[in-house]
Amino acid sequence: MSLAPTLSEIIARARADMRMGVPVVLRSEVGHALAVAAEDLSTERLGDLRALGEAYLAITARRAETLSARAYDSDLARLILPTDADVDWINAVADPADDLTHPMKGPFRSLRGGNAICARAAIALAKSARLLPSAVMVDVENGFEIAAANGLTVLPVEAALPLMADLAPLHDMIHARVPLIAAEKSRVHVFRPEDGGEEHYVVEVGRPDRSKPVLARLHSACFTGDIFGSLKCDCGPQLHAALNQMGEEGEGILLYLNQEGRGIGHANKMRAYSLQDQGFDTVEANHRLGFEDDERDFRIGAAILKEMGFSAVRLLTNNPKKIARMEDQGLTVTERVPLKVGENRFNEAYLATKARKSGHLL
Repeated sequence: MSLAPTLSEIIARARADMRMGVPVVLRSEVGHALAVAAEDLSTERLGDLRALGEAYLAITARRAETLSARAYDSDLARLILPTDADVDWINAVADPADDLTHPMKGPFRSLRGGNAICARAAIALAKSARLLPSAVMVDVENGFEIAAANGLTVLPVEAALPLMADLAPLHDMIHARVPLIAAEKSRVHVFRPEDGGEEHYVVEVGRPDRSKPVLARLHSACFTGDIFGSLKCDCGPQLHAALNQMGEEGEGILLYLNQEGRGIGHANKMRAYSLQDQGFDTVEANHRLGFEDDERDFRIGAAILKEMGFSAVRLLTNNPKKIARMEDQGLTVTERVPLKVGENRFNEAYLATKARKSGHLL
C-alpha cells in the first residue's frame, strides 16, 4: 500500500529517532537488537535496556584504538557495559573530551563472535544523524513485540545498510535569481535528496555552456569559517575567492554541500576543535572521536553537476581526492585550478596537517 513508508523513509525515521535519543529496533536475519545513541541516552532508558539483557556499547575501531580496546569485529568494537556503568561512564567512553584528564577508563571487555551487523547499522545511523559514532545496545529475541508496545521504529538492517551506503537521488526543487556581491548575474538552486537528508545548494554564476568544461567548486559548508570568519581554517576565504573568480570570468558553478566538519557535523567539529586545543592535529582529533580522516561524500557534487547537465569541469580545489571522485563518477576534470588563500598564524598547522596527512596540494 502506498501509504506505508518506504525503506528509505524508515531509515529517515530511525535516523531522527537516534538523534532524539529514542531507541530503534534493529532487525537482522540473525537476531534483533535495541540501539540508543550513546550521547543521548538517559538514566531511565539505560535502566530499561539493562532490564532486557546484557547491554554493550558499540564504537568504531578508530575510537577503540584510542581506548586500547579490542575491535574483534574489524571495523567496530562491542564493549560490554560493567554492572556499575552509568550514563556518565558511557559518555566518557564515547566522547574523548576528557581522555587526557581521565585517561584510565578500562580495562574493557569486548564481545567476540556472533554477528555485529546490528552494531554496524547503529553506528551508521549515529553517523548519519551527525552524532558521536557510538550506541548503547542490547540483543533481544522479541524485537517486534517491544517495538509494537513502545511505538519504536523497526529497521531491517540487511536491506538498509546497502541503501544507506548508496547515494540518494537529488532533485533541483527550486531555483531563483540572487544577485551576489561577487556576481550579480547569479541563481541559487536548492537540491533535496529523496532520503530525507540535508539539502545542498548551488550558486550558478551566469549561464555556463553545458558543452564546455565549467569552472566549478565543491565547497563543504563551514558555519564558523563561512559565516563568522573563523581563522582556524581557510574555508571562508576559499568560498569568496571561488565566487570572485567565477564573477570575473562571468560564469561558474559553486556547489555548497551541507557536509559540515568534513562530514561529521557541527557539534562534532566543535568537539574536534576542543581536542585540537589539547594538542591533537585535525586528523588525530577525528580519529579520537571515532571518525575517519574525512567522512564527506563527494559523489553528491558529481551527481548534482550531472543533473545540471555538465560533463566536464575545471575544478577549483587543492584536494586531489575531489578530482579522483569526480572522475570515478564519470565527470572529466580538464584542469585543477589551485585555490591557495586564507593562510594565517592560527591555521598554518592545520593546513600543514592537511598537506602532510590528507594529500592536499598546498
